[in-house]
Amino acid sequence: MTVADTSCVQNLYISHHRWLHELLRRRLSNAFDAADLAHDTFIRVLKRPPVFDGETHERSYLATIARGLCIDHWRRRQLEQAWLDTLAAQPQAVQPSPEQRAIIVETLYEVDAMLQRLPQRVREAFILAQLHGLPYRVIAEEIGVCERMVKKYLAQALMHCAILEAELDGLLIQ
Repeated sequence: MTVADTSCVQNLYISHHRWLHELLRRRLSNAFDAADLAHDTFIRVLKRPPVFDGETHERSYLATIARGLCIDHWRRRQLEQAWLDTLAAQPQAVQPSPEQRAIIVETLYEVDAMLQRLPQRVREAFILAQLHGLPYRVIAEEIGVCERMVKKYLAQALMHCAILEAELDGLLIQ
């Protein structure tokens, strides 16, 4: 990042941070989450500083980034709540430690993000096979493709799972 880029981001922050924080606070109904997401928005801008042609464009750009971060935030919250609900239904003897819970929740976030990156039919085939245990023939009928395509979709999904596992194990550098 050049000095000019840093200066541009600094000016952007000074000009729009308060506005962005207020926008996020209204959207999230939580000042602390709003502060975190406003910070994350500017971190993203730092990684790839854009060129603007006016204040309206700047706010639109920041709002777009913030909207995506809100969606991720809400998805993470739903996923965590589903995990906590499932955990609450388990006997106390099989409850994981707080450290294990944190690792499991973070892994769930990563798996969810990986699934969201897959094409829709690949994701559907994978979920039907792995979570519902359906045979290829039934999956093919369900999503409207031939069995050969189901095999191809599952191979694609499993490749993404292997990449994710390697990333989580620290074997791959992003």
